[in-house]
Amino acid sequence: MQPKKQLSLFDLSMIVVSLVIGMGIFRTPVSVAAKAQIPELFFLAWIIGGIVAYCGALIYAEIGSRFPVTGGYYKIFSACYHPSIAFAVNGVVVLTSAASMAGVTLIGSEYLSSVILPPAHQTDSSKLLIAGTTVLIFYGINLLGLRASSKAQNILTVIKITLVLMLICAIFTGGNTATVSPIFKTASGALPVWSDYGRALGVCLIAVTFSFAGYTQTINLGGEVENAKTIVPKGIKIGLFIIISLYLLINYAYVKVIGFEELKTANSIAAILAGKIFGPAGYTILSGVIFLSVLGYVNVNLLSNPRAMYAMGEEKALPAVFAQKSKKTDVMVVSLTTFTALIIITLFFAQTFDKILNYSIILECIGTASSAATLFILRKKTAHLNNGTIYTLKWYPVVPILFISFFFFVGISIYQDDPSAALNGLLIFAGFIVIYFISKFLSTKVADAD
Repeated sequence: MQPKKQLSLFDLSMIVVSLVIGMGIFRTPVSVAAKAQIPELFFLAWIIGGIVAYCGALIYAEIGSRFPVTGGYYKIFSACYHPSIAFAVNGVVVLTSAASMAGVTLIGSEYLSSVILPPAHQTDSSKLLIAGTTVLIFYGINLLGLRASSKAQNILTVIKITLVLMLICAIFTGGNTATVSPIFKTASGALPVWSDYGRALGVCLIAVTFSFAGYTQTINLGGEVENAKTIVPKGIKIGLFIIISLYLLINYAYVKVIGFEELKTANSIAAILAGKIFGPAGYTILSGVIFLSVLGYVNVNLLSNPRAMYAMGEEKALPAVFAQKSKKTDVMVVSLTTFTALIIITLFFAQTFDKILNYSIILECIGTASSAATLFILRKKTAHLNNGTIYTLKWYPVVPILFISFFFFVGISIYQDDPSAALNGLLIFAGFIVIYFISKFLSTKVADAD
């Protein structure tokens, strides 16, 4: 069944923004500031992250233009490498997305429970109930069809952008916070050299990369976009431009209002900015708006991830039932229900969220670098499209080579900072490849027996 073309340029741009801006920008600047030690390195990390993300946007714009299909993030690996690689990358993406959604939804429920419940009732059980109910509500919205879920996404994304812009206004109302002059210190106590700054920058880029991650999933929706060869590249570029601008402005607000030294150890940095604008009521106002921001993250992942599972069903990497759609609403009911169930199950094990995220960052590097590299293969396979009808990246092959090199650098930085997380992430990836071949072997046995 051919997917219906239901997404406009505005819809896709808002989806890009929501795929990237989750809760990270309200938390990761603290980690980046602590690792950077000095504001110059802090801002350099965010600027580099923004430049790399925009280069990635250009790369995925061409990939999406050349390969506009539903579940594209699975199918590009299958078409350009081997189905086992596609299965491994997307299997890990689905699991880590479910874990990430569970953790982020719990964070959002903490904010909401502090507003709607008295202190005595703000228990782990009540927060879990709020989180689970939230996921189920948006599961229901997505069951109504892509048009309903995309319209809800547009509203929630506008709210999210408004939240970030509101916090940026603290630049004008919060004044300057007095702070001591930051000093870059080495482990040995010796004067820092360029290699010390390089290592610190690499560790900073781990958190920055996580904050910019997610836009690659946009190509999962390529088969459902109106005039995809034009709209997909424009939507990705517009979305990334909005994200980069907001990230740089809000990080400037954090440093200016909170103070760089204070930022290194601050808690609830978004609440601090809100307090500077609204006074004591700031935390209450912010809590409600942040919860709405979380809803956007929940909804967009319920939009994107089931489409990867749908593509895996089409390619027989998962049972064919995952490739079924509702005739009435065109919804991938089995894939959507399975992904929602994974989130609900993970909610009960959310204490492992931080460790799962450590693994997912190295997997993000593997997936992003290898998916960007498919551009070299797609250019050869779709050379007949080079007639001006699709988006074509300028400065090829320099841009994709630099982009891929960046993720190798981040991967090495992860290994230096947390070797166990890096190695375990690689083992998880290898485990999925093994699962693929075992599944294929068993399927062949069953077919032969029949």
